[in-house]
Order: sequence, then structure tokens, then C-alpha cells
Amino acid sequence: MLISDLLKNQATISAQPHQTVLEVARLMVEHNIGAVPVLKQGELMGIFSERDLMNRVVVDGKDPARTPVSEVMTEDPLTVAPSDNLETCMTLMRRHGFRHLIVCSARELRGVVSLRDILLHDLNEKDDEVRMMRAYLHSTPEAS
Repeated sequence: MLISDLLKNQATISAQPHQTVLEVARLMVEHNIGAVPVLKQGELMGIFSERDLMNRVVVDGKDPARTPVSEVMTEDPLTVAPSDNLETCMTLMRRHGFRHLIVCSARELRGVVSLRDILLHDLNEKDDEVRMMRAYLHSTPEAS
């Protein structure tokens, strides 16, 4: 399966560099997401995640209402292409300890794939397999 398949029904939320950490954190809570791409004039500058919030704001004692997200985001994040497959995503997430990957075509944002998205997709596939196996078992005449 390709990453683009996971993005079909996804609305992508993004932030701008001048927004405060507090504004972006509220956006994340409102949309139940753990990371937000940061765009300047439509071009990807970075990603701001829950980990950035904890490591670069809370632990450092910065005021989230006064700190621009551009000061504490992860700059130049690793990205994947919509044509990459889910195995590529999982490998990169595991290797780098990421829970979110930004999907771009060139520098144009296409979406964000989270570990949760991938795991839910896998669970749905497993559920389908179990249903098919049950249907098969129930439709097979019993041996005499």
C-alpha cells in the first residue's frame, strides 16, 4: 500500500512560523493530532510535535504564549513521498524514533502520516482477513 492511500480522506492541519506555541498546541488538541507541519508561504520549514513541546518549551521553561513555534520546531524534517510504501514509512519511523512523517511532493505538503494511522490501517486489514477466514470456515462443508 502507498502512503497516498492513507492520505485520501485526511485534512492536513498546518501552522505558520509566527504563531505561538500556545496557539499551535491548541490547534493540535482541537484536531487530536500530535504533530503539525510549519509552513512559510506554502513551503515546508519544519514540524512541531508533542516531543518538541516537552523538550524545547516545557523543560526549558519557555512561555508558550510568547514563544513563536519557529524557535522550537524541528527544522528541515525528514519527508516521504506520496508514492512511497508503508513499509518505507515504518522503517524510517523505527530507525529515527519518529511517530509522524511529513508527506511532500518536492517541497509541497501533501499530508502527515502518523504511527497511529499506519497501525489503524493494519488493524483494519487484519479484521478483514479474520472476517474472510470466518466466512470461509462457515461456508466449507464439514468433512464426514
